[in-house]
Amino acid sequence: MISLLAFVFAACSAIAWYAASPHCLWPALRGHPRAARVAGSVLALLSLVSWIDVLGGAAGLCAMLASWMLALAVQPYLAWFIGTPDADVTVVEKD
Repeated sequence: MISLLAFVFAACSAIAWYAASPHCLWPALRGHPRAARVAGSVLALLSLVSWIDVLGGAAGLCAMLASWMLALAVQPYLAWFIGTPDADVTVVEKD
């Protein structure tokens, strides 16, 4: 049960860090990047502590980073799949 909570903390941390990014494709998440970075950092620390509690030091660190990076990598594809307006924008350069 704690490992599920640790994964949820990592996913929420990834969402917060993605919201703080200038590349965020979710219009609803943009707005307060500084607060999103702070919340993402706190959630990442909670995830790390939870994973270490479940698996130990080295394995907990690896599990936290793996779940965090998986959640980060999925978000742009999720935005594209769901069809947010900014996900399909292409940039055309003029000479």
